[in-house]
Amino acid sequence: MPDQLDLLTPPPPENPDAITLAHYAERAYLEYALSVVKGRALPDVCDGAKPVQRRILYSMQRMGLGHTGPGAAGIPKPVKSARVVGDVLGRFHPHGDQAAYDALVRMAQDFALRYPLIDGQGNFGSRDGDGAAAMRYTEARLSPIARLLMDDIDEGTVDFIPNYDGSTEEPKQLPARLPFALLNGASGIAVGLATEIPSHNLREVAAAAVALIRNEHLSDDELHALVPGPDYPGGGQIISSPADIRDAYATGRGSLKVRARWKIEDLARGQWQLVVTELPPGVSSQRVLEEIEELTNPKVKAGKKALSADQVQLKASLLSVLDTVRDESGKQDAVRLVFEPKSRTVAQDELITQLLAHTSLETSAPINLTMVGRDGRPTQKSLRQMFSEWIDFRQVTVARRSQHRLDKVLARIHVLEGRQLVLLNIDEVIRIIRESDEPKPALIARFNLSDRQAEDILEIRLRQLARLEAIKIEQELKTLREEQGRLEEILGSPSALKRLLIKEIEADAKAHGDDRRTLIQAEKRAVAEIKVVDEPVTVVVSQKGWVRALKGHEVDASALQFKAGDGLLATFNCRSVETLLVFGSAAKGSGRVYSVAVSSLPGGRGDGVPVTSLIDLEPGTQPAHYFAGAADATLLLASSAGFGLMAKAGDMHGRNKGGKAFLTVDEGASLLPPRLVLPGHHQVACLAADGRLLVFALDELKLQPGGGKGLTLMEVDAKTPLLSVAPLADSVTVIGTGRGDKPREELLKNSALAGHVGKRARKGKVVEGFKKALRLA
Repeated sequence: MPDQLDLLTPPPPENPDAITLAHYAERAYLEYALSVVKGRALPDVCDGAKPVQRRILYSMQRMGLGHTGPGAAGIPKPVKSARVVGDVLGRFHPHGDQAAYDALVRMAQDFALRYPLIDGQGNFGSRDGDGAAAMRYTEARLSPIARLLMDDIDEGTVDFIPNYDGSTEEPKQLPARLPFALLNGASGIAVGLATEIPSHNLREVAAAAVALIRNEHLSDDELHALVPGPDYPGGGQIISSPADIRDAYATGRGSLKVRARWKIEDLARGQWQLVVTELPPGVSSQRVLEEIEELTNPKVKAGKKALSADQVQLKASLLSVLDTVRDESGKQDAVRLVFEPKSRTVAQDELITQLLAHTSLETSAPINLTMVGRDGRPTQKSLRQMFSEWIDFRQVTVARRSQHRLDKVLARIHVLEGRQLVLLNIDEVIRIIRESDEPKPALIARFNLSDRQAEDILEIRLRQLARLEAIKIEQELKTLREEQGRLEEILGSPSALKRLLIKEIEADAKAHGDDRRTLIQAEKRAVAEIKVVDEPVTVVVSQKGWVRALKGHEVDASALQFKAGDGLLATFNCRSVETLLVFGSAAKGSGRVYSVAVSSLPGGRGDGVPVTSLIDLEPGTQPAHYFAGAADATLLLASSAGFGLMAKAGDMHGRNKGGKAFLTVDEGASLLPPRLVLPGHHQVACLAADGRLLVFALDELKLQPGGGKGLTLMEVDAKTPLLSVAPLADSVTVIGTGRGDKPREELLKNSALAGHVGKRARKGKVVEGFKKALRLA
């Protein structure tokens, strides 16, 4: 009999080159994922460019569209974007033309990049989401700062690889003179990876790079002082604390809180208006207007018959302070959103807070420093790692450039030395050339020349044999030997190489640096507080879960009206500023507590609203119990499994409609009604289904603000679960049925109660005279 494992293993294929479908699919998917990660979505830490961006820039440089190219004052004329896209697709990037054009457009948008690399002529879109004109209408050329990416590309600084068809070559990286991965940032989604690198200020990045070159052991605090945070193209304000920014840079991942910037413009007769001049990254004026329209003119949500209480409340709150809003953005002002208050008496801070809290004028900006490192692997890096890898890359680049220039200098010196020798023996050289059938070997033999020197002598023009030419050669040799010494010093001395790096970075910062646009100033997040009149109210809960709040505490429960088939479940005397807690039936061992502001409950003579419309119940659960009162009220919570705890009502408050997981309930058990613990209570009574009653001291329980399962209150089992608990002062009433199933109540106090007193987690004693015990009052 073959082994069972052998039966599960597929037989070997007849063709040794064949592979299984699973292996092929795995290999193909990994190749695709790697292609997306490295060839499309993630930037390179060295030059900060994705492959399509690098190809566009290199192609434009080849087309003479850089600022060192032909044209007046060294500034080339722009060409049609379609011409650039065609060259990129034909030579380097065999993909869709729209993808290449979109990448070109983004590099020309000053609201997308902090330092645009392309100078675009025509309609290149707007921050409101307007698309660029077709590529046949727009024109493009490289911007001056693109020179920092492209300089020295033909001087052996970077490796070149074959293009897609092997007809030409393209650079593997660009010899970036500054870390553009930080300057312009990047955004992209790959397979299993994503990146979100914010832009930074050139002067700050250059200063940090110089500081790290001088001292690679620069402390994190010193680095953070040099690069305090991102510098977004549209300005705005970062309100996160310096510690949060530092943590995001240290780990390479985080989220910053950002908000718009505004000013108050005073008008005639004491009127004023709020004008937003800068927006957070990724936010447009159009988006803000749409959000305000949605708040002030809300639509009924899918599956609902009317506006929710939250929608009504937000609408009333915003319209109480805001009159009109208009977008006055234009050529003079890139962003100008004008908000007019309801009246001049509206507090400025109140309007600002409402707008920040309910619109994208205050939002979050992610940081995810994921990129392709120098080792070719996509990884999430810290700010220090990004600087370190770029500095290593730049040192290698400058060294390669210096070696390339040294090789050229030595080759030129070698040729000029041969010419010097010719000028000293010009007559003999002429004689050898005239008389020899093969002058080149003859010259090499006579003057001990190299093949290159002999070739140069044979190609030299007669005018270059003049006496003046000898002086020029001497001067050029002197200059070249000085340059040779300087280059050899750079290549032979790490300190000289670092000095050159620093000199170049400082020069570039001086030429292209600008002031910071984004203000970094820690502030608290805006929270819109809805003003509620603090007054006494009575919360009414029906048996079917309809809730309402009636003014005052003198409510006649017998006079309350309910829908047919419904009735009163409970009333709670509380304040309008307090909270209604809804305890859900335990599902999967988790007892969730849902919070509803009493002020949001409907009043008047109606039936109220179903509580399920105010909260998002967990699937499979229903509202089980309720409590409305102050946050510092102490509640005793218990389950039928005999466990319980005490907690403040405020400990159970949650911000979300989905409630807060607070209680842990054994599977099969149920949550008992919560009981209010008053200052005079010093004992706890527990009643089991078989009539046993246990009374123990309240101080045997402790407050558990975090919730949980609690402590054992009474020894019970599945057949005789815990029915009811009650905190008490000196007496407790047991309610149930007696003989003949007649209702029976018995007040236990003094000696009658003392017979049931014991320690927590005991069995207790049966209360005599009851056929069936129901609950405690």
